Amino acid sequence: MLTFFTTNIGRLRLLALAEGLSLLVLVFISVPLKHLYGITAISKFLGPVHGILFLLFVLNTIGVGIEYEWKFRRTTWKVLLACLIPFGTFYIDNRILKPIHKTFVG
Repeated sequence: MLTFFTTNIGRLRLLALAEGLSLLVLVFISVPLKHLYGITAISKFLGPVHGILFLLFVLNTIGVGIEYEWKFRRTTWKVLLACLIPFGTFYIDNRILKPIHKTFVG
């Protein structure tokens, strides 16, 4: 568990989880509440938080891609694309990030 905080790939996996959860809450809870009932409090708070998580995820993906020498056409673009799709970061974590993390951490 400590490797999630001490390695770049571990931090990227945590960011993927946080970014993915914030996107799901925005898309499936906040937006319907805003448009159906006029409740904007969640959007006002979570919108900027999600934006920051999104930027951190993109920057960390590029950093990890450079560190682990990912080929852009093979891996990096898939990870970057995942943050635009609901549930995408969870899929990418399971298919790409988790195996890489296990390989380098042991």
